[in-house]
Amino acid sequence: MGLALYLPLTAGTALAQSTVIGTPAPFNLSLGQEMQIGAPQSGILTIQPDRLFSESAFGQRVTRELEAEGAVLTAENRRIEAELRAEEQDLTQRRPSMEPEAFRTLADAFDKKVQETRRTQDQKLREITQMGETARREFFVASLPILQGIMRDSGAGAILDNSSVFLSSEAADVTDLAITRIDAVLGDGADLESQSSDQ
Repeated sequence: MGLALYLPLTAGTALAQSTVIGTPAPFNLSLGQEMQIGAPQSGILTIQPDRLFSESAFGQRVTRELEAEGAVLTAENRRIEAELRAEEQDLTQRRPSMEPEAFRTLADAFDKKVQETRRTQDQKLREITQMGETARREFFVASLPILQGIMRDSGAGAILDNSSVFLSSEAADVTDLAITRIDAVLGDGADLESQSSDQ
């Protein structure tokens, strides 16, 4: 919706009169200060937290980083799996020529190695998951002042999770507006996370 739609009906007359005289009429910002363009005027706003994060530059960067970490872990798991399979086959082939007790010792050691490897790789997966959860928390903490600003601009008393609202006006959803403002302030959040790691 253009700015002209918010101006008083007399604005066109005033501008025409000033043009005849030769002096442009002063541009009055008072109306723009009372109603922030783009922020719906509503007592209650709604937001879609998952989309807010995933469609923000911050969230998209985090997603790319997690996918890269996941790809590295997947490749590592496949390499380790191939190595363990080859070791298992070698042990199976050697079994007929070995004493049962000696074979059992090697088999037990192999089983222990498999279990330890699985625990190590599972821990790496948990660490990647934790990275995502930590980044998400940092995103919402950093976004809080921006969301509070949207509340002030809208004259709202609350921002609710869209999924928990039974009925609301579509105009009350400020997810798109929040993404735009958060991107403008936080960017992809890389600087924010580097500052956190330095402290």
